[in-house]
Amino acid sequence: MNRMPFFYDITLRDGNQSLKKPWNTYEKEIIFKHLTELGVQGVEAGFAAASDMDYEACTHLASIAPDNIVISALARCVENDILKAYESIKPAPKKRIHTFIAMSPFNMEYVLNKTPEQVRKQAIEAVNFAKNLMGNNGEVQFSVEHFGDCRENIDFVIDTLQEIVKAGANVINLPNTVERTRPKTFIELVEKVYNALPKDVIISVHNHNDLGMATAVTVESYFAGAVQLECALNGLGERAGNTNMYEVAVALYNSGVEVPLNLSKIYELALTISDMSKVKIYEKAPLIGPDALAHRSGIHQDGAVKTKDMQKGAYRPIHPSLIGRKDDEKLGFTSQSGKTAIYEIITEAGYPITLQEAQRIAPFAKETAEKIGELSTKNIIDIYFNQVFNVQGAFTLCSMEKLQDNISLHFKYNDKEYDIKLSGNGPVDACIKAIQKAGFNCELLHYEQQALNEEIMGSGATAMSIMHFKTPNGDSVISRGLDESTIKANIKAIFNGLNIIENLYSKTKG
Repeated sequence: MNRMPFFYDITLRDGNQSLKKPWNTYEKEIIFKHLTELGVQGVEAGFAAASDMDYEACTHLASIAPDNIVISALARCVENDILKAYESIKPAPKKRIHTFIAMSPFNMEYVLNKTPEQVRKQAIEAVNFAKNLMGNNGEVQFSVEHFGDCRENIDFVIDTLQEIVKAGANVINLPNTVERTRPKTFIELVEKVYNALPKDVIISVHNHNDLGMATAVTVESYFAGAVQLECALNGLGERAGNTNMYEVAVALYNSGVEVPLNLSKIYELALTISDMSKVKIYEKAPLIGPDALAHRSGIHQDGAVKTKDMQKGAYRPIHPSLIGRKDDEKLGFTSQSGKTAIYEIITEAGYPITLQEAQRIAPFAKETAEKIGELSTKNIIDIYFNQVFNVQGAFTLCSMEKLQDNISLHFKYNDKEYDIKLSGNGPVDACIKAIQKAGFNCELLHYEQQALNEEIMGSGATAMSIMHFKTPNGDSVISRGLDESTIKANIKAIFNGLNIIENLYSKTKG
């Protein structure tokens, strides 16, 4: 396919008619201006004969339309409808009458109560009437309503369309008015029509989403010969909606097709349409949904984090900036998540943490998540503080007092109490020697101190001690202590380290 896709928006007509409270002219103008910024090439302004409000909207939008956008109005194959449509779009620099009639055997017999020949005659006469009105100053589009149900009489449809083109139709639209079957079945019908009509005729598709495949059908129809793609913002439309413009545009973009839309406008526009239509964007909506960039599986989170600064992500279809999303991939912690999510969430919140600490915290977070579901950032931060700065275990610091060059340490190990006085090369060395004198292994491998921003850590804490201790099996663990006093932060880090090792090693022994 070497022709650029022509995006024909049906939000203001097909989308609007499905709303519980259809838009007035003022509201349609707001959306129309967004559509011009998005860069659509055609807009169906309304069904002029449906109501005075629709007629007024068509006329107003036609009067403010730029000269690079086709403005159309819908009409049944009835002269009065066509005349109304024509009059309503007269002010537009580029205008089109869009007329339609059903040609499926079922609808002709049970809805229209007409024979195929009567339908053919009505369609040709309607197109001829529309062409006479438009002359060389506009286009005529004809739609085979319920084209997706025309498999059994496709030869009749094609013969009729050939006559309709001769009568003056420039655009032939093939709607999947009700989606009933697999995409391939519909695509085959599109290909038959494309191959049977002159190549200067624009083939269009208009697909509903009853089975959730409208995007796939529309994208594949483009590669089968359909250049005009009729889509709605946010997928608005009757029943399950129409083809979602954003999904089609991005799918074609990802397929290497030049897409003539300003894709960066998509996300903001989606939020606007949701607000104006009062139709919420559902959580899992592709591209624009709140969860469209969320990862909860540990494996997915790991891949997402490793590729988060790359244009192509391990678990996302596009870079969020393509559609104007300012947010990025988010990690939600559930019982299916792991250390990567803990690390990213805590880091994002502004707190210090290592992957080793995240791995140690993860089981506690999983246990909580199994009970209450997805954890909030606050839930995780609470767990973080409890498991990093207030580690519970067999060791309990009761009191510590510095007496000139000596340190007096009172602590408990389970139910046994220890009171030890020792001197050392500073409080840290003295405390560790006191613990060792009581018969416990406590080997410090590394020590550092950090000053902290009180606003970040809270509780008046301005000092954080970081210590690495050797474990019984030769590994090391990181321990932290937090306090407004540097000495107290040091001692807290030591006892947190003792409890971390005890908790880990006692499980190993068990």
